[in-house]
Amino acid sequence: MPRKVVTVETASQGKLHEPDKLVTRRLAPEIRERQIVQKAVDHFATHGFSGSTRELARQLGVTQPLLYRYFPSKEALIDRVYEEVYQWDTSWEHLIKDRSIPIQQRMVQFYSLYSKVILRREWIRIFIFAGLTREGINSKYLARLRERVFLPVMAEIRSAYDLPAPTGARQREIDLELIWSLHASIFYLGVRKWIYGLPVKEDVDDHIARQIDAFLNGVPDALKHASKEAVRAKSAPRA
Repeated sequence: MPRKVVTVETASQGKLHEPDKLVTRRLAPEIRERQIVQKAVDHFATHGFSGSTRELARQLGVTQPLLYRYFPSKEALIDRVYEEVYQWDTSWEHLIKDRSIPIQQRMVQFYSLYSKVILRREWIRIFIFAGLTREGINSKYLARLRERVFLPVMAEIRSAYDLPAPTGARQREIDLELIWSLHASIFYLGVRKWIYGLPVKEDVDDHIARQIDAFLNGVPDALKHASKEAVRAKSAPRA
């Protein structure tokens, strides 16, 4: 008895084909590019930035010529991955400066929103890999963090506690070191989970609230003490 051939009809062409002769539609360029970027994000988060473009193309499941069609160099693909992963929400900056909200509430809201962005596998691991192997690649992000988060937060804290603005480089450096200590404690949750493989409790918002409570219970006094030291140093007679 002759074998019966099962046929299927494609919606796009309305024709009958044997299963092994089905036509695969080409993806639209924007979809293909999106797929490459998403796979590259996972690849760099897993393996870092080492390896040739040939190996990278193989890992992404595309040919090297196709990869070059969308990204003329490995650096161009890395830049695109950075744009994808390290997106910035300008509403954070408005929240930090909104004095209709108490400073503690503002800081808890900001860091709760910010943590949901940064405490992800791809964010943490790519940031660590970049810091270790690609000199300067994180500099732009850290500069933005300094100007749009660290300095404004410390200015708002000084205003909320009726403290004078820093008058010199030494006082500004103290401000930055203090806010770095808070920021690092939150960032470190992601390091523990995605770098060390240690368990992290799910109540991140509660952790943030406690950290900020402790921060604001100590930092104003530390700033007052630093200001007094600066005044004494300025008024002390020179030898």
